[in-house]
Amino acid sequence: MNVFRPVFLYAFLFWCPLLLPAAEKRELSQEETEFFEKKIRPALVKHCYKCHAEEGDKVKGGLLLDTRETSLSGGDSGPAVVPFDLNESLLYLAITYEDSSLEMPPKYKLEEDVISDFKQWIEMGAPDPRDRQPKEGAPQEYTNTIDIDEGRQFWAYQAPHNPEIPEQVDANWVLQPIDHFVSQQHREKGLTPAADADARTLIRRLSFDLTGLPPSSAVVGSFVEAHNADRDHAIATAVKRLLDSPQFGERFGRHWLDVARYAESSGKEVNATFPHAWRYRDYVIDSFNADKPFDQFVLEQIAGDLLPANSAAQEAEHTVATSFLAIGTKGLNEQNARQFRFDLVDEQIDTTTQAFLATTAACARCHDHKFDPIPMSDYYAMAGIFLSSETLFGTAEALQNRKATDLIPLPAGAHSGTGVKPLAELIDLEFQKATLQENLDKLLTETREARRSGDGERATELRLQILRHQNQIGIADRILASYDDDGYPKPLSMGMKDLSSPFDSQILIRGEEDNPTDERVPRGFIQVVKTSDEEPISADESGRLQLAGWITSPENPLTARVYVNRIWSWLFGEGIVRSIDNFGSTGDEPTHPELLDYLAVRLIELDWSTKQLVQEIVTSRTYRMSSAFREDHFEKDPENHSLWRANKRRLDAEAIRDSALAVSGQLNLERPAGSLVSEAGDGFVGRNIQEDEINSETTYRSVYLPIARGLVPESLGLFDFADPSLLSGKREITTVPSQALYMMNSPFILKNAKAMASYLTTDIGLRGEELVSEAFYLCYSRPPTPGESERTTQFIERFLIVAKEEGLPPLEARLLALTTFCQSLIGSAEFRYLN
Repeated sequence: MNVFRPVFLYAFLFWCPLLLPAAEKRELSQEETEFFEKKIRPALVKHCYKCHAEEGDKVKGGLLLDTRETSLSGGDSGPAVVPFDLNESLLYLAITYEDSSLEMPPKYKLEEDVISDFKQWIEMGAPDPRDRQPKEGAPQEYTNTIDIDEGRQFWAYQAPHNPEIPEQVDANWVLQPIDHFVSQQHREKGLTPAADADARTLIRRLSFDLTGLPPSSAVVGSFVEAHNADRDHAIATAVKRLLDSPQFGERFGRHWLDVARYAESSGKEVNATFPHAWRYRDYVIDSFNADKPFDQFVLEQIAGDLLPANSAAQEAEHTVATSFLAIGTKGLNEQNARQFRFDLVDEQIDTTTQAFLATTAACARCHDHKFDPIPMSDYYAMAGIFLSSETLFGTAEALQNRKATDLIPLPAGAHSGTGVKPLAELIDLEFQKATLQENLDKLLTETREARRSGDGERATELRLQILRHQNQIGIADRILASYDDDGYPKPLSMGMKDLSSPFDSQILIRGEEDNPTDERVPRGFIQVVKTSDEEPISADESGRLQLAGWITSPENPLTARVYVNRIWSWLFGEGIVRSIDNFGSTGDEPTHPELLDYLAVRLIELDWSTKQLVQEIVTSRTYRMSSAFREDHFEKDPENHSLWRANKRRLDAEAIRDSALAVSGQLNLERPAGSLVSEAGDGFVGRNIQEDEINSETTYRSVYLPIARGLVPESLGLFDFADPSLLSGKREITTVPSQALYMMNSPFILKNAKAMASYLTTDIGLRGEELVSEAFYLCYSRPPTPGESERTTQFIERFLIVAKEEGLPPLEARLLALTTFCQSLIGSAEFRYLN
């Protein structure tokens, strides 16, 4: 056999797609297209098109970067972009300034996060949706060339209708309207629904989906008994108990925190801490537990500060809710204040329109949206709303933070979250600040004298000392401002306020802050979504309240659809529209369009109640199906679009960690006061709060772990935790060796395996078969099979024999044997998956 043949064949298959002619553009995924439109195209337009576009001032080096083909072919020096190959991509070498003879842009180096985006893009294969229409910089890029009326014909912009309940269904299978829509498609596709899941599988599924925690053996036992007597009543009773549990809000709240890109630091280069972000986390959890109507939930997050309040507590709640707009990433070392402001607003527009409308409106910052009916004028109409609002995120003024802001004082009685600071410590800090100020004054005087004498080198040295002193004074000021005269922390919050003088935004050519047109766009909303109840924006208002009202209007065709689709995905693992955050033309179409409309209309009928809608979904026959595999059905519908069985799902990172704590008896269900980041106070990730602190042991639920951008706890990051810098409606699911190694060797898993063994033997005093049975129930919600019981007994007996030969004391040997047994249960695939 020729040993070189398989190697050559592998190499050919791998590189073959890259050898295709440029005209053979491959089909891009939604994620690839969005990455290019949000990260790459705006950077090219802003930094490159002036010299490297057909409509630029002058094409230099024969290089055009305004089309996919010319970017790949390159200019006089060679190909600018080589997919998957950073070393051969001259564009990447130029922007990194690694070659002094090839530096672009020539007058300044791009920010590190922009360079990082280009690196990621090339490593992805440089996905580029642009066709050969090189007119990126032409005036038509910022004029309204989109036919709005034609755009309204797209399914997502059509108002949901209340469809007739299908009658051509399996009458012996359906229980409620949801099942009718699913059963109709089963019949159309020649599919038979899977049998109902058994009682133990179902209660485990319900417990994890609604609380993120495994059911206890007692809960499983009582549910099985009730299920055998009256299945429907048992399910309804269990669902009510789980929905009423405070753990429901923690579970669904964490889902929403993914959407809200919740984090406790600013991210990017500086990564300053947000010590008061935890208030938003608690607000979200409390809102889900209270079953706050979703339209009210939206109103509060966009314009809570503008809503009437019946009490001081409600006023505080409304203020904290607007942290939604304040907790995004920020380039705090941006020197250009106007650039910072437009970038901040861009992030707010992107998050707001994706979170509530599954619409990528931020793609219209530099040009009319390439795929959806959103002209630039719509983007800048919304930009005026956010530009007319003040974002208060509260980072301390420091050497690298040029964009410090105040925080919002909350009414008296609001929870402070952190402990009392000893007065002596505050007095000492006041003294340190006074000393720093005195030294700073001396340094300033000395610097002026050095400049007058012409000693530039000394003036530069002194300047660095001045910056360090200003940095320390800024942090001291922030800490002192956070406590009252008695050492009690002041209740403060991130959030939003209207400016005293609102204004309309100019349209920026190519999205560049230094290249505005004379045209100002009246503050407003996305034109393609028109409702009859839109409120006009007066001259003295930002428009946030009107924006919130437009989003939550029952006539808005997107809001209810998008939210019920999110709920469906949280319960089934996939949405009816699988592109959760994109209902536009590059997203997926609904697998069950009439079911989606039914749920959207039903949500509004239920006064936007999350709990009532969830209750209807999880008591349906569709939800209770097993995940049993059928090859003939798989051939017809491999992706399970028609819902002929339940999707087998891996638990998310939080559920895996919380389960390990739960089965060991270590889980603390209390809510902590504040957060580890709030305890660390104002400062910077990596300086005031370190990696070992982020990963420090705690037995609170995972939703309360500190979430600093760029430094997510290991127990979450390994299992595909959502990137807190980005809105995430659906997490990626990966299977990599490091996950298995963590479940085998991490101190956290080993500690909880030992605690579980001790809990079984000491706390509840079990032995023999009872112990083995309880262990299986704790981890898998089922008893062991006879074979599993036999193998477990044999393992422990052999382990004790070997331990005795090694001279281990009997009690120590038994605990070690049981610890190893428990670790094998926790580390198994069954522990991490739902059937």
